[in-house]
Amino acid sequence: MPDGTPYSTRFGDRYHSELGGLDQARQVFLAGCKLPAAWADAGQWRILETGFGFGLNFLVTWAAWKADPRRPRLLHFVSVEAYPVAAEDLRRGLPDDPLLHELGEQLAAQWWGLLPGVHRLSFDEGRVLLTLYIGDAEAMLRKQQLTVDSVYLDGFSPSRNPGLWSPELLKNVARHCRRGTSLATWSVAAEVRESLGKLGFAVHKVAGIPPKRHNLQASYDPRWEPRHRDDGLPAPVERPGRCLVLGSGLAGAAAAASLARRGWRVSVLDAGTEPAAGASGLPAGLFCPHVSPDDSLISRLSRSGVRTTLQTLQQLERARQLQPGLDWAHSGVLEHDLSQPAHLPPEWLSPESAGQQWSRPAQPDQLAAARLPGDSQAVWHVQAGWVRPAQLVKALLRTPGISWQGQARIARLQQGGGAAPSWQALDAEGRVLAEADLVVLALGPASTALLAASGLEAGGWELQPIRGQVSVAGHTARTRAAMPPFPVNGHGNLVPDFPVASGARQWIMGSTFERDVSELPPSAADQRAAHASNAEKLAALLPGCAEALEGFFNAPDLPATWSRLRCAAYDRIPVAGPVGRGAQDARGLWVLTGLGSRGLTLSLLCAELLAARLHAEPLPLDAKLAQALGSQRLYARAAKQSGTRSAA
Repeated sequence: MPDGTPYSTRFGDRYHSELGGLDQARQVFLAGCKLPAAWADAGQWRILETGFGFGLNFLVTWAAWKADPRRPRLLHFVSVEAYPVAAEDLRRGLPDDPLLHELGEQLAAQWWGLLPGVHRLSFDEGRVLLTLYIGDAEAMLRKQQLTVDSVYLDGFSPSRNPGLWSPELLKNVARHCRRGTSLATWSVAAEVRESLGKLGFAVHKVAGIPPKRHNLQASYDPRWEPRHRDDGLPAPVERPGRCLVLGSGLAGAAAAASLARRGWRVSVLDAGTEPAAGASGLPAGLFCPHVSPDDSLISRLSRSGVRTTLQTLQQLERARQLQPGLDWAHSGVLEHDLSQPAHLPPEWLSPESAGQQWSRPAQPDQLAAARLPGDSQAVWHVQAGWVRPAQLVKALLRTPGISWQGQARIARLQQGGGAAPSWQALDAEGRVLAEADLVVLALGPASTALLAASGLEAGGWELQPIRGQVSVAGHTARTRAAMPPFPVNGHGNLVPDFPVASGARQWIMGSTFERDVSELPPSAADQRAAHASNAEKLAALLPGCAEALEGFFNAPDLPATWSRLRCAAYDRIPVAGPVGRGAQDARGLWVLTGLGSRGLTLSLLCAELLAARLHAEPLPLDAKLAQALGSQRLYARAAKQSGTRSAA
């Protein structure tokens, strides 16, 4: 447009008012919802917006949050957008205001890979959380689970985009409101006012920004008692208190960090002498999305996990808690598997698809760098890389509000006495090691054993222990020359070059998946078999690299494998939820486990999901995926199997 106002050719309308988008964002929406005064001293504030556009309402709200000394600890901004603009257009549409421009650049840096579905973007060390629902507004709001405190009813005019103002859309907006939720919009169309009134909003016109005569403000105050979907979870906590996290691997450290950001005083207890003493002490590992032609549940879940992991690593890098190239790298990962070649969803093959920003067919130069034939079936994962997990765990445990205690061997849990319900962790002699309002079990394979010892039902959970052994060694001149410049994933994975504390460089190949095997350390015969298995996987993954490592794998005095235990649920999906069948059973006891071989990809996402469910926050991923991660499925499966056995 001649005046520079962002314009949509799809809807034939401006994204912002011709009077100025900043005035509209500040006066119509922010002030129209009585912000920032309404959120003063709150633990969290949840805003729902229809129509993200260029994100100006979000940027103005974020700036107001930053400037407010009485701001809520967490700001949740949820926005629906059917047609996200490109990151370059987002940058071109940024306002001249210096602060808003700086915040907009941060937004644009995370504005990638916005496939249909739910995406969580994180800012200000995880205290400002933008959740994007990419897709048709009415359908997305119908499927998702959230309760909000304010609503920005925005979008192109009812005459240009009637679906965004329809009675069905507004009904789904109302479904996510609590009594007292405020709503603001610039539209005073009669059909909008009538629909809102029927849905339980007290609606009134207010003075508009001249020359517009009126804007609309409303408060949700229905004659009936608002009802929200019963998800079977305990009632949300009213305020954070004391929390025990048992286990200091990736799951425990991630849970501790998520809860500490929300104001909990977290004590992390572990039987080891240092954090990440178990499977999370792996010398180096990958975070990487899974791909499938039908974009399966695990594929969508892994993308949400990768985004959360990548955001966390970048935040810790900015805070100088992790060093790029030493502790982690956003390197990309090549996926190559001769037995089961990875196939991308067909629609991702279009150059315009947001899927290309996640994963794409490997290019000839990437195949050549891996010394693979040019006709190899391989995928290049753009949003992927390697991490030294123990360094990540230690960085997470440095989050303010967390204390760590090692050599704490917990034999059982019991509920403490007193007026306020609490949990006590006891050692084998019955001494109380710690006490708190909330306990999160993140003990991997030992989680169910502790529940059983505590008299708590978890016998039907079927958490399977999995022993994993990797081959790891320092580089020689020959091995380093043969390695690709990036990690490779497939049937097993190779991190070709990473540093260790001594300053030396190593490679790591693995891992074995020895189900229902928990013996540690493995016998000498088991270690030889594990090295042979890893060599076989490498030969299929990277034949050229395998030739250079023959001297290592064929040596008579092979070094010991690095081995630890992981665990997985029956469906290979992690478990993040409360312990107990009903909303009141074992209140204040939650579990985060079953990460299997995807700890780096999924632990941080699962921790955010646990914290969101505990506090009635907007979920960090699609509601259907969140349901798949819940602990309730394990109880349902156990009950079904018990019924089947009884019938037999």
